[in-house]
Amino acid sequence: MSTTVMIAVLFSALLHASWNAVVKSGREKGLDIVLVATGSAAIAAAVLPFLTPPAQASWHFLGVSALIHLVYFVLVGAAYRAGDMGHVYPLMRGTPPLLVALASGPLIGETLKPAGWFGILFICGGILAMAFVGRRGGTPALRPTLLALANALVIAGYTFVDGLGARASGSPAAYTLWGFLLMALPMMVYGGVVYSRTPGIALRVRSRLPIAFGGGACSIGAYVITLWAMTEAPIALVSALRETSIIFAVAISTFVLKERSGWSRTAAAGVIMAGIAVLKLS
Repeated sequence: MSTTVMIAVLFSALLHASWNAVVKSGREKGLDIVLVATGSAAIAAAVLPFLTPPAQASWHFLGVSALIHLVYFVLVGAAYRAGDMGHVYPLMRGTPPLLVALASGPLIGETLKPAGWFGILFICGGILAMAFVGRRGGTPALRPTLLALANALVIAGYTFVDGLGARASGSPAAYTLWGFLLMALPMMVYGGVVYSRTPGIALRVRSRLPIAFGGGACSIGAYVITLWAMTEAPIALVSALRETSIIFAVAISTFVLKERSGWSRTAAAGVIMAGIAVLKLS
C-alpha cells in the first residue's frame, strides 16, 4: 500500500471517529444520527450536480448497497439495545476486515502478501480485544454477541459491494454521494415518524444544525476517501486500515470527552498501531 493511500485512509478513520464522538457526546443520540443522515443528504444533493454521474455499470451496486445499509442500521439498533456498546461495537468493526480478507481471493481474485495478512490480523486482533479484555460482570450475553457478528457479515457485504461499485463507477465521489442520498431517505422518514410530535422538536433541530452538517460532511468525507482508496489498493487492506478509527475514538473519548481509558484499551491500541506499521510493508 502506498504512503499516500495509507495517510488518506487514516485521515478517513479520524473523520469517522470524530463524527461518531460528536453523536456519542450528545443527549439525544437517535435524533443526532437522523440529523447527520439528513445533513449528509443535503450536502450530497448540493454537490452532485457538479460531478460526473457514476457509470451505468455501478448503479446496481448502489441499489444493493442501499438495501444492505438498511439491514445494517436495523442490526446496529438491535445490538445496542441488547448489549453494551463497548462489547458489540468492537465485534462489529473488528470482524469484517477478517471476513473480507478471507473472501477476497475466492470472490474477486485479490490475494494478499504475508505482510498484508499479518497487518490485518494485528489490527483486527487489537479491535476484537477491546470487546473482551478488562470487562466486568462475567461473560457477555449470547444475544448481543450474535447480533454483532451478524452485523459484521452485513458490513463485510457492503464493503465488497461499495468497493466494487466505486471501481465500476469511474467516479468514486459521485458514487459515494448517491449512496448517501439513497441511504438517508429512509432515515429521514424514520426520523419524521419518531420525532415529529416531540414537544419543542423544531427548536432542538435548529440547535443541532451544526452537528447535522458538520457530522454529515465528516461522514461523507470519510467514505469518499475510503472508496477512492479501494480503487487504488486491495479492498481487504483498506477495510482493515479504516477500522483503525477505533484508535482515534479512544483518544477522543479519553482526552476530549474525559472518559476513563484503562491499560487494556491502551495495549489493544498498541497492537492496532503495530498492524498499521506492518500494513505499510504490504
